Amino acid sequence: MKLLVCLGVFLSLAAGFSQGPSSAPTIDFDQPREIKVDGVVPEDEQARTLRLANWNIDHGSNLKVIASELQEDAPDLCLLQEVDWNAMRSGKLDVAQAIGRQLHLNVSYAIEFQELSQGKDKPAYIGQATLTRLPIRRSRVLRFKKQSNFWRPNGLLPSSVPFMQRRLGSRVALVTDLEFHGKLLVVYNAHLESRSMGMIQAAQIDEMLADLKQYPPDTAVIIGGDLNSKYFPSIFLRKLEREGFHSALGEQVRRTHAIAMALDWIFVRGPFKWQDGTVRRDVKGSDHYPIYAQLQLE
Repeated sequence: MKLLVCLGVFLSLAAGFSQGPSSAPTIDFDQPREIKVDGVVPEDEQARTLRLANWNIDHGSNLKVIASELQEDAPDLCLLQEVDWNAMRSGKLDVAQAIGRQLHLNVSYAIEFQELSQGKDKPAYIGQATLTRLPIRRSRVLRFKKQSNFWRPNGLLPSSVPFMQRRLGSRVALVTDLEFHGKLLVVYNAHLESRSMGMIQAAQIDEMLADLKQYPPDTAVIIGGDLNSKYFPSIFLRKLEREGFHSALGEQVRRTHAIAMALDWIFVRGPFKWQDGTVRRDVKGSDHYPIYAQLQLE
């Protein structure tokens, strides 16, 4: 009987919840969920270009607009942040899986926080999702050591009130080892701290750079996501340039949020040429704007 129960929980997690779990399963915050989606068009082994999208989708509450916009652009690799799973504000959907199905892309999903406002019996999660048609060799969670305590439960603040944003968990980068044109491509999908005057964000970037040292020096790397670089964004740009990265947005610091200036980035290191990326400020599915770029192997 115990074996059947464990098997049932495992299958539910592997498939994702379309309407959310009816009870609270045990979930490993440090183990990404990989979701295989039917109808994925395999990578064209002869193609040397990679269409890339990066977007903080603000929970995915406006899912129809978000999915339609991404489907129209048809990315090969899509980095999403603030992606809900079983949250009432986004219809209790598995947002990552829903987008993956519509775009016909496989999904890796990492939990950043459990939102406490829904209670323990109907848990809601938020995190990062990497969607791709490239073969996934491995996914893992890099949970940053340097964190803000701002989001943690506090006896003086009611966790049941969504506005208080009381959470379990911490900021992460979802790391995926992909295969592109027969070679390794490492992707860091990051959502950095939004508090502090940039010191925590800078420390979290350093943690990604330290983690990167486990790979050979000539490994192709993408660091993308919501870096929350609202404080002195050019400092973040120069910091990564010194490590051999280049922004897909070029030398310019471009506004990617409705009110908070430049938060979102795509940085690339490796044997690529790229067209300067674009920020689609005409898209209204989130308080952030999507960034698109096209990479080409040299």
